[in-house]
Amino acid sequence: MFKPNGFSLLCLLGLYQVASLLKDKLQSTGPLENKVFSLEEGKVEPQSLYRFTFQPPTYSLRLTGETDDLIEITPKGGVLIVNGPLDWEKKTIYRLQVEGLNQYGNRVQGPYSIIINVVDINDNPPKFNKSSYYGKVRQHSRPGKPFMYVAAFDLDDPSSLHSQLSYSILHQFPSLFTTEMFFQIDNVTGAISTTLAGAKKLDPAILDHFVLEVVAKDMGGQSTSSFGTSTDVNITVLENLWKSPPEVVLMENSTKPHPMNITRVHWNDPNATYELQPKEKTSMKLPFTVDQNGIVYVTEPLDREEKDYYSFYIFANDEEGDRLADPVTISVHVEDINDNPPVCDQVLTQFEVQENEVVGNLIGTVPASDRDEKGSLNSRRRFQLLEQNPKIPQDNLFRIESGTGSVHLFKMGLNKQVVTNYFLKVEVTDPAFSTVCDVQIHVIDINDKIPIFEKSDYGTLRVPEDKKKGTVLLEIQATDADEPFTGSSQIIYTITKGDPNNAFTILTDQKTNTGVIIINKDLDFETTRVYNLTINATNPEPLVAGIQYNSSSSAFLQIHVTNVDEAPVFHQLVYIAEQYENVTIGTNVITAKAFDPEGYPIRYSLKKNDKNWLEIDPVSGRINTAAPLDREIQHTYMVEIVATEQSKASKSSVAQLILHLIDVNDNPPYLAKGAVFFCHPLQKVESAKFEVDDPDAQIPKFTYSLSGGENEDNWVISKADGKYAYISPKNLNLEEKVYDVPLKISDNGRPPMEGVVNLKVEVCRCINERCYIEIEDPNPFPTVGGAIGILVAVLLVIGIILGLVFLNLRRKKKNEQSAAPVAIRPSELQTLT
Repeated sequence: MFKPNGFSLLCLLGLYQVASLLKDKLQSTGPLENKVFSLEEGKVEPQSLYRFTFQPPTYSLRLTGETDDLIEITPKGGVLIVNGPLDWEKKTIYRLQVEGLNQYGNRVQGPYSIIINVVDINDNPPKFNKSSYYGKVRQHSRPGKPFMYVAAFDLDDPSSLHSQLSYSILHQFPSLFTTEMFFQIDNVTGAISTTLAGAKKLDPAILDHFVLEVVAKDMGGQSTSSFGTSTDVNITVLENLWKSPPEVVLMENSTKPHPMNITRVHWNDPNATYELQPKEKTSMKLPFTVDQNGIVYVTEPLDREEKDYYSFYIFANDEEGDRLADPVTISVHVEDINDNPPVCDQVLTQFEVQENEVVGNLIGTVPASDRDEKGSLNSRRRFQLLEQNPKIPQDNLFRIESGTGSVHLFKMGLNKQVVTNYFLKVEVTDPAFSTVCDVQIHVIDINDKIPIFEKSDYGTLRVPEDKKKGTVLLEIQATDADEPFTGSSQIIYTITKGDPNNAFTILTDQKTNTGVIIINKDLDFETTRVYNLTINATNPEPLVAGIQYNSSSSAFLQIHVTNVDEAPVFHQLVYIAEQYENVTIGTNVITAKAFDPEGYPIRYSLKKNDKNWLEIDPVSGRINTAAPLDREIQHTYMVEIVATEQSKASKSSVAQLILHLIDVNDNPPYLAKGAVFFCHPLQKVESAKFEVDDPDAQIPKFTYSLSGGENEDNWVISKADGKYAYISPKNLNLEEKVYDVPLKISDNGRPPMEGVVNLKVEVCRCINERCYIEIEDPNPFPTVGGAIGILVAVLLVIGIILGLVFLNLRRKKKNEQSAAPVAIRPSELQTLT
């Protein structure tokens, strides 16, 4: 009976282990050949990768190369086994050879190359390059402008999400007095800057030290299984030196040398550059500059009368030209000097005075002005009467007030039959200058005649209610016997009774004193049907004592407004509404309302309802949805609402409905470009960018995943950023062909929409980083260049043939000439004949 010894037992145990591995874990078998495997790091239990099959004369297999005492092959069974955990951080690839041996140990097959690629797993947390960080920031620094950076690293595969880091602020200390975050961090670069609240509220006088707990997470911070590491960032808040200087006061028309230093600004740190900009867009160039030391100059003398106040910005920029903070304001007030004389506002100032004017009455005020600063002594005007001409019946008939320029009658004695016009010289002075103004005073007849109408009753007018405003209805006429073209004879027409709403007005021709009655407001038969107007004619000059207006200065007119069938009137000319695009059919949008001035019933209808999305109740005007709405087809739907009166005339009015459709997430994402390519042979570091879009209004943040187990073995999706993501080969042994890679994409909306799309990935041979595809020429005809070459060749052959023919003819002619006699005498000719 056979009794196994210790060695036999050990061999049996090994065979049992191999059988177990083959039973539980062996996935594929095949003949001896070159093989490439991918294996995740960190797996502790033994793993069988492959079983090589072989036939005699191969008796056993031998494995050599970078086994590192972890990788072996069973000589007789041909099973490739990894006995321990692999570590990507130590070694990413194992290069081995397998040989087939005969029973004598001699190689009869191979060697064949065995490559084992170690696949990284996320087994390293991020690490910051410093245990803690210290930074300084000025109060009111521009939000979003980095003032310091933190940096971390991860030992995992840099081409995978395992080492893609995302930074965030976990806590801000102290946080007792505010819940606002004063600082923010760029999740990709680790740049720390102030938030909008921080830029406004940081104040070292209140709190000058903050501690931020910043965390760095791998897996882009997008996975619950990601690792995170935190560090402290100590921030000191410093006082902001960037402040607007006090207002600058400059005297106008300065004679000092220019440019002239007027003020200075200073940024908190050195190396800033300064830039001057106007507050508002203007064609006028600002007469100011700033140098790189922050000194502000005025470049030329200023004129207060041209502009008395300037306000502009100074920006501080860094070395790259980016704004360091909000600008400061420079304010410049231009101070006045007396550099403008008084000016007569009119070449000749004309007044009128009645010959019986009472002494002391105001005749008029001499208009004069001064461009210097109002309210200052520089613009103070003083008036003096220099001369009266003629001095009849006496001098000094008039007096002028020195402070106001008001001219009054000073003495009695005006007589139109003696003197019709007086001419005055008035001197106007300010503290430095003087000007003389000319004044004419016209003596007019006293207003002792009243206007008299040519008719006391203008009868009755019939006016349709639809007559437009401004329509002339009637001319009226009154006359005045006072001096023509004076205030005593000028006539003013006024409607004093019968028109409480000012539906009519009267315009006067000042040359003829003819009045025209025009429509001032829209007429409405249903509101007022008859107007009984009383019209008075008066003068702008007061009547002399004892004279009064009477019935001769009044006239009457009756106006009948006649009815016109008017179209219905909408309460609103434009209706604006909003509805979600997924509302159910029959949802009310708005209710249109109109009324007919004549009281006829109204029926409603819709026009330009091109997509038949809406319907209207013809009686109530209620507008409902009649079909599914779709914002992606048309986001603003405009229709016309028609109101038609139910009468013989059937008059209609139109209002507009503007319906804004509110987006809902009802469309799955789709590929904006459905194909990418990789050059063969594949490289692990390669990735291709593809774009996803969504027809909905707001493009959300998409999430991506591969659909199907085989695709997960071959490809990996990484660096998802909004509409873009990257696909990378996971299996570097893919053959040259086009792969349809199904992607599952969710738009994360509410509710989310998910779609499966096919991304075509072409693995191809490349030339100059472009796919090279050999295509048989389907066109049997020559190209344009070939056709030209053929044509040139044909022409060349024809030219050679013609040349040969030409030479042959020339040679024949020459021979004939040499054979003929040189001359024939007449006697010889006779002999011959």
